[in-house]
Amino acid sequence: MNVDLYDFHLPEELIAQTPLLERTASRLLTLNKQDGAIAHHTFKDIVEQLQPGDTLVLNDTRVIPARLFGTKEDTGAKAEVLLLKNLGEDRWEALVKPGKKLKTGSVIVFSDELKAVIEEESDMGGRVLKFSYKGIFQEILDRLGQMPLPPYIKEKLDDKERYQTVYSRHEGSAAAPTAGLHFTKELLEQIRDKGVTIAYLTLHVGLGTFRPMSVDKVEDHVMHAEFYSVSQETADILNEARSRGGRIIAVGTTSCRTLETIGNRFKGGQLETCSGWTDIFIYPGYEFTVVDALITNFHLPKSTLVMLVSALAGREHILHAYEEAIKEKYRFFSFGDAMFIY
Repeated sequence: MNVDLYDFHLPEELIAQTPLLERTASRLLTLNKQDGAIAHHTFKDIVEQLQPGDTLVLNDTRVIPARLFGTKEDTGAKAEVLLLKNLGEDRWEALVKPGKKLKTGSVIVFSDELKAVIEEESDMGGRVLKFSYKGIFQEILDRLGQMPLPPYIKEKLDDKERYQTVYSRHEGSAAAPTAGLHFTKELLEQIRDKGVTIAYLTLHVGLGTFRPMSVDKVEDHVMHAEFYSVSQETADILNEARSRGGRIIAVGTTSCRTLETIGNRFKGGQLETCSGWTDIFIYPGYEFTVVDALITNFHLPKSTLVMLVSALAGREHILHAYEEAIKEKYRFFSFGDAMFIY
């Protein structure tokens, strides 16, 4: 299957650069995965789209201020680091700039209290850094680090919390699970009041988010592994929903990938608490085991995420919905509008 099958023209002005003043003011395109029917709403209308007995699954990961700026100790040249994965013992997998000049053994100084040495090169152009510091690492990171906004966002973010979901709890992501940015605590209460169960899981978004596909054939692409965790409470909620035939609705592709990871892990049996690393790649031809519906944003052309939503709703339905969204000038990507595939 050729990657070009998932290409489309996206006018640059439709790439949202800043969040809206109100989270729920985003637009919402609904897509029926059976017949391709499309309708237009605002996001607060999601309450009407949900039904009593539905289960809404949210990713409660929290983005760390993972972008650090420093200088090479020996030359004073500027260096940039994007933390991706905590390997333990003060070692992190990261992306670095400029990659060609930051080799194994290079020392990067960020401040009087924080420096790092590059220990080794990792896959997909990454590096493994060993940090040394004075004080508490997380507190230093909060002071020195910046939010790791995607490269297509050029505007500065004034309020760091706007790149966090209102239910974020577990720190560890290099990017936000952006479909969740549309929710407020008040909206979640309205959803609960309607008889919808809300469950949480954690997937820390990593390197794959920042890497475009570099292959011609979809099947040749390899996903980067990301850490996930599902509690027994959430497993019990999902088991109960499945037993009575209630819809399980993933909020975001990260929740979707985690749910399908555990669905495959337990092979149609009872789900249980679990954690680990997932590199699941969902594209057309995949048969969903847990997820019935999905709330998601609009994604990049030729991306793994466009392929995931195409697996759920069909490539033709998705490309037609995207064509409609572009015509109606929906906002795309992290700070953009939303889609509900049901």
